[in-house]
Amino acid sequence: MKKAVITGMGVISPVGNDIDTFWASIKAGTCGIGPVTRFDASKLDARIAGEVKGFDASLYMEKKDSRKMAIFTQFAVAAAVQAWRDAGLDGKETPDKTAIMIGNGVGGIEIFEESHKKLMESGPSRMLPMTVPLMIMNEAAGNIAMRLGVHGPAITAATACASGTDAIGMALDMIRSGRADLVITGGTEAAVSEFAMGGFCMLKALATAYNDAPTKASRPFDKDRDGFVIAEGAGIMILESEEHAKARGARIHAELAGYGASCDAYHLTSPDPEGRGGARAISLALADAGVKPEQVAYYNAHGTSTQINDPTETKMVKMAFGEHAKKLRISSTKGMTGHMIAAAGAVEAIICALAIKDGFFPATINLDQADPECDLDYVPNKGVSGKIDVAASASLGFGGHNGCLVLRKHA
Repeated sequence: MKKAVITGMGVISPVGNDIDTFWASIKAGTCGIGPVTRFDASKLDARIAGEVKGFDASLYMEKKDSRKMAIFTQFAVAAAVQAWRDAGLDGKETPDKTAIMIGNGVGGIEIFEESHKKLMESGPSRMLPMTVPLMIMNEAAGNIAMRLGVHGPAITAATACASGTDAIGMALDMIRSGRADLVITGGTEAAVSEFAMGGFCMLKALATAYNDAPTKASRPFDKDRDGFVIAEGAGIMILESEEHAKARGARIHAELAGYGASCDAYHLTSPDPEGRGGARAISLALADAGVKPEQVAYYNAHGTSTQINDPTETKMVKMAFGEHAKKLRISSTKGMTGHMIAAAGAVEAIICALAIKDGFFPATINLDQADPECDLDYVPNKGVSGKIDVAASASLGFGGHNGCLVLRKHA
């Protein structure tokens, strides 16, 4: 079975629009959450978000092309171009057997909003002519293919908040099977919209108690948490077979060693309260990587800052890691980034690769007093240096979707 390695990474996020800025922010514990500026959020109970700031699409694509893309697609193309350049592929002929596997949750929701408004006010003849191709979630993969000249499969995974994780896991399978030598993979989302936030508010899922103190709002595992903070962005990596990467002299960031997935088959929006489905995904990922629980030094938690998720994930970790759970360093970086939905798992996998490379455990910020049910080491408030040979990252999505990735230092 072929070994898969990460040779390029790119990110667009609330705390930085390139890998170096992003990682410096994560290490410093910088929070990218603030008041919503994209629309008037005054009618909503939740009026804060992790918005991408200072994004310049022209750095990655022609202006005429960006006008034909929804925001989630622009983010994906930008992060893919960054990763492509980081992998040393820019300006070179696209390798044979190159594929694309991208996770997305809601597509171009701002396009839907605009066209639906025109439909209701003026009738269908006034809708945006490009409504459908701008809105549908596979357009991120399609536009990456056009921008980079990739003629292999360009596929989209949609498993809600697990989409980015599952996309990377399926890319791993493509490398191992030999269907692809190189896969552009990750997740993207741009759901900071009145429609999406209104829907989440109706579910009572978003944080509302910290509208006047937005940097304190995302509080994973803290007793005063009251919901997640919606965010946006993209995380893309270049995944290659080790053989292919070495043959072209590529720099290797880390090995993607394992993937596991499961479904709770329990509830549309709530996880199995015993954490059995998530624990199964972690155990499958560890077995797939040939890694024992005690070999994992760092676990990047889904850690959404919701009442239900955080204690359930704590049970999940204890079930999957056994006694080692007490020694495991865990953090939810969503305190800094907010919850980037389909992009979350991909961005958090990139954090794991950087943590391994740099020997650094990121913090869970705003963890002032842990929930008594959340009694593990969540690296509160300040990150710490230390050796990390193996890291894991899990994502849990609406519909009961669970995915876990295991990354390992490349020898």
